[in-house]
Amino acid sequence: MNLRSIIATLALTIPSLSHADDLTKLADWMTGSFNSKAQSISNESYYNINLEMAQIWPDSKEAIWLYVEQAVATSLDKPYRQRIYKLEQQGDKYISTVYSLPNPSAVVGAWQHLEKLEGLTPDSLLIRKGCHINITHEKTTDTYTGSTDEKHCSSKLRGASYATSHVEIKSDVLTSWDQGFDEADKQVWGAIQGPYIFDKVKNYSVK
Repeated sequence: MNLRSIIATLALTIPSLSHADDLTKLADWMTGSFNSKAQSISNESYYNINLEMAQIWPDSKEAIWLYVEQAVATSLDKPYRQRIYKLEQQGDKYISTVYSLPNPSAVVGAWQHLEKLEGLTPDSLLIRKGCHINITHEKTTDTYTGSTDEKHCSSKLRGASYATSHVEIKSDVLTSWDQGFDEADKQVWGAIQGPYIFDKVKNYSVK
């Protein structure tokens, strides 16, 4: 058997990249330190927001878990949003399930002090039903795009009835457009002109 035949045989017996490899790529692009400083300078309608996403529970075999924290750049010690994301792959699609924390004030800054999350388990999280993000990979542009299901994510913030989220994820930038609507489908919170644009300023590796 010549070398070409051996290579061809190996190609048939060695599996292609697993779903885990694809999922790791998405998680790697999502983790890191981001901010919307550039956007806030060019458009005063947007705040300079700091977004931190760090992997937790790296030994988990069922999914990739991320701790997420968002704060206005001038008040980093007072984040307005803290979440846990559970990333999974289903065929050629990805699901980001969103959870609240039972005691968020106790874990502020956990993205850089993971020991603050000791004792926290997936069973202790509070799932935000209907708020998961369905993500697909646009291979022509190598971009991940996703959104919530229409009107399924309930919200009571500022008189809202439901919330929607739309995201776009690239290797060095992440855009996020979160909006709240009342029962008459009138927007009551969130950016109006378009999504927040978060530039990645530091990468955190995913295991």
